[in-house]
Amino acid sequence: MTSERPVDTPAAAGAAGEAHVCDVLVIGGGPAGATAAALLAERGHRVTVLEKARHPRFHIGESLLPANLPLFEKLGVAEEMRAIGIEKHAAEFVSPDHENKQRFHFAQAWDKSMPYAYQVRRSEFDEVLFRNAARKGAETVEGCRVREVDFHDQGARVTAEHDDGRREHWDARFVIDASGRDTFIANRQRSKQRNPRHNSSALYAHFEGAERYCGTDEGNITIYWFEHGWFWFIPLADGATSVGAVTWPYYMKMRKGRSKEQFLLDTIAMCAPLAERLKDAWMVSPAEATGNFSYTTDHTYGKNYILLGDAFAFIDPVFSSGVMLAMQGAFYGADAVDTALREPARTEAAMKRFDRGMRHGPREFSWFIYRMTSPTMRDLFMGPRNYLRMREALLSLLAGDIYGKTPIWFSLKAFKAVYYLSAIRNWRRTYFAWQARRRNIQPVDDGEITAGA
Repeated sequence: MTSERPVDTPAAAGAAGEAHVCDVLVIGGGPAGATAAALLAERGHRVTVLEKARHPRFHIGESLLPANLPLFEKLGVAEEMRAIGIEKHAAEFVSPDHENKQRFHFAQAWDKSMPYAYQVRRSEFDEVLFRNAARKGAETVEGCRVREVDFHDQGARVTAEHDDGRREHWDARFVIDASGRDTFIANRQRSKQRNPRHNSSALYAHFEGAERYCGTDEGNITIYWFEHGWFWFIPLADGATSVGAVTWPYYMKMRKGRSKEQFLLDTIAMCAPLAERLKDAWMVSPAEATGNFSYTTDHTYGKNYILLGDAFAFIDPVFSSGVMLAMQGAFYGADAVDTALREPARTEAAMKRFDRGMRHGPREFSWFIYRMTSPTMRDLFMGPRNYLRMREALLSLLAGDIYGKTPIWFSLKAFKAVYYLSAIRNWRRTYFAWQARRRNIQPVDDGEITAGA
């Protein structure tokens, strides 16, 4: 059962200067927050979502995984996503050290039932999920930034500020932090830490006129390795293309007075295959930069709250896993919060299940992410073999099929064994690559990266 307390309408509470009352207060209306809000509202809980911006708003991370599609079906937004997306049937990798291009078609994964994903404009995608939460019964408030959360035995008092400066309060039995890179709770608890095993920065913009592939390959994502990291090339349904460079932090210090736009163009020029696809293209959005963006938090939940998506951790976007991990975590989170509200005696067990689910995805992806720039991993990706169904298992990982019953784990262990044996066989190359990576992941001052044009 949900709370027996009377529901305060926003108008009544505002007029009386009292706090609104809800069962669940969600900080952030992105994929994680909107998904959790929709699921909990469907189950009869009084849910309020506070989003600091107003939809539609720009966000990076346009490439989805096939494992997102079943989640869309469960949320009832599958047709809306189909309408805004372009199908992505494969992920392509291009290396400066190999003559061939390597395409991984999702239809060749272990489970053949998820042969494609979508590329989407995140402004449209996030708005679909946000409006869906409202349709399911959640109260959604835009242009309202959470300023304080004071936890107590019965829940929390949340204070938020509207765009016009008005402050309002909510009394919630449970808080979901889906604040993304703002990491609201982790920052205030000082529990957010730089990931000691990885670090990278990003520079990106949208282009028109980029060269695309034909037919079903038109929407494929392409990953280009280059000297200082890697690029993404993501075609969007409206003809624009998202292009970004994910680099070691030191590289961003080389900007030295150049505008972000010019620096991005100069960086693209360092990768001949990408520059060729963009030779007739022009930039149609301001270039943006993000620094030192690999981090984690030492816990996923606490008394009367959970952390979802990037509010918990972020590694690297090379496998386009961010949105899928955020939404899948929201499904786990909604189950845990629902249990905590209805059956308090089972809260601890529910939270432990949630914690295992939240950590599973980042753990499985991170092993590959930490090694993606190593010469050994490049060799394996550019010349994959299907011994012991390793290629199919790797494709399942790239598709995000890591939460179900697909039996990929033995084959992935075999792939890792091959990786280690290959690294030992070329131990000199491995050692120098390891030394270089240790230097490359050192952080730099974010201000040098994100400062204005």
